[in-house]
Amino acid sequence: MEDGDGDVVGWGERRAAWAAADAPSVARSIFLALHAAGVREAFGVIGGGIAPLAAGLANTPIRFYHFRHEAGAGFSAIESWFATGRPAVVAVTTGPGLFNVLNAAMAARVDGAKLLVVSGFTSRSQQGRGAVQETSAASMPADVTRAGSIFHDVFVPESEDELAGALGRIVRGLTAPGGYVAHLGLPLSLQGKLLPTPRPLGAAWRFDPPAPTRGAVDACLDALRDPGAAIWVGHGALAARDDLLRFAEAAHLPVITSPRAKGLFPESHPLFIGVSGAGGGAEVQQWFRARRPRHVLVVGTRLGEVTSFLAPGLAPSERWTHVDIDPAAFGAAYPEVPGRGIVADAAQFFAALHARAGETGWYARREPIALPERHAEPPLPPRSRGDVRPSYLLQAIQARIVDATDALVMSEAGNAFTWCNARLRFDRPGRYRTSAAWGSMGHFTTGCVGAALAGDRRVVAVVGDGAMLMNNEINTAAQYGARVLWIVLNDAQLGLNHHGMLALGMRPLETQMPRTDFVAFARSQGVDGLAVLAEPELDAALDRALAHDGPFVLDVRIDPTVPSPILAARTRSLESQTSKGAA
Repeated sequence: MEDGDGDVVGWGERRAAWAAADAPSVARSIFLALHAAGVREAFGVIGGGIAPLAAGLANTPIRFYHFRHEAGAGFSAIESWFATGRPAVVAVTTGPGLFNVLNAAMAARVDGAKLLVVSGFTSRSQQGRGAVQETSAASMPADVTRAGSIFHDVFVPESEDELAGALGRIVRGLTAPGGYVAHLGLPLSLQGKLLPTPRPLGAAWRFDPPAPTRGAVDACLDALRDPGAAIWVGHGALAARDDLLRFAEAAHLPVITSPRAKGLFPESHPLFIGVSGAGGGAEVQQWFRARRPRHVLVVGTRLGEVTSFLAPGLAPSERWTHVDIDPAAFGAAYPEVPGRGIVADAAQFFAALHARAGETGWYARREPIALPERHAEPPLPPRSRGDVRPSYLLQAIQARIVDATDALVMSEAGNAFTWCNARLRFDRPGRYRTSAAWGSMGHFTTGCVGAALAGDRRVVAVVGDGAMLMNNEINTAAQYGARVLWIVLNDAQLGLNHHGMLALGMRPLETQMPRTDFVAFARSQGVDGLAVLAEPELDAALDRALAHDGPFVLDVRIDPTVPSPILAARTRSLESQTSKGAA
């Protein structure tokens, strides 16, 4: 490389003005604004299209974690939000970098996370001229360059004024109630621009969540006088745990939770009916068949397929009262059942119900019905031969991890998701995470790293071997010392697909895989691990894994012949959808 006088200049001897530690660059100002909005971590994969952005980020209080794949960075950003409540940022370069993070962005949209994707973008003057990894409206799908099904907002500013307006909208979205997923595309010409002084762009906002009206509260209490009424709560009500428990106990109202809301209501409580939908037991269906309530109060869930399987038998005979901060949730899953939609914050709503019920003497007037007694299943003894039964593995996880530690437990899509939903029991929220509706394989083989780093806690990810082979961030966990324990359900097959095909009368199509030694795989990257080949080995292996300070992989050889607990209900749902399509 030559300088302006023709003299040779070595790499590293020339430094761009924006690369200096104290440079008042636009990139640095962007992250100062995001820090003021509550961002403390950023995740991503650096490339040439965001070099000035990376330099600006490095000179702010935000901690950056460099991942091995943009999808892993995106899923980790999502899980950092759920672990801490702090909005998350994922930084990716142009072209394939942006494309690789779209799966995670869609998961964030469906799950209701707070996520900002910051990417490189080809400047207008360079578009159509053969730029490397061109990223523009002409070369990208519409959902990448404008608001739509993936992003609530998309901004591609070319000037400081445009950027200030975009950041104002982004900051409001990150601090407002509900989920928010945005894309900020930045050309190099703007990233490296210098400002007179480093300053945040955009202003911070505070939002008060929507509160219920007196009329809505009175109408709900009137409907809940139905002796057979119940409360069905979802992930959107996680912050309402104390208010829900207080109201349900005083009213003697039974409670159902969605799969993502496990632990929101104590699963050992006498008023707890069960977890609905995927991996849930038969208790919910049995309760509806036996009592068929006239009225059900639904809070913080859309009642989609994973939560209800859209089963007609899980609807009240008369109407719903549906509470959510998003009115699009009302009537979405059961459009034929009437109801009353209330736009309100879940915690404020349950607090208002309790206060109004006490003022009016409603608790004394309500006549609840008797609930069936619950009987605990006897523990499974270990069998001396054969692979580990999934039910025995989950029993050990319950005893050794859920009951004995404060670790955050995550379940990956597939068999791991259904077994964890069916067999694990939580008595408080914030202990369990899964992605039900989107359910991307690789979400929790990678997202666990973000939750462990941002939350500074032990995270246990129960994952399948197929998902672990598809995408993992073991190497990243090793670099940063993330306290993640991967428990791999190793059956050398895509188990949910295999047994699902058999249940549908199909010949399983390419569901088998060569057996992987995940311990050797982990150790090749500097991470310790242990293989479990039989049930008597399991307890000691879990204890050793939990005692390890850092990432650890537990490779459990599970019985490939045992089908998932979701199988019958999922098969009925698929058959129903297929028959409707054929009709």
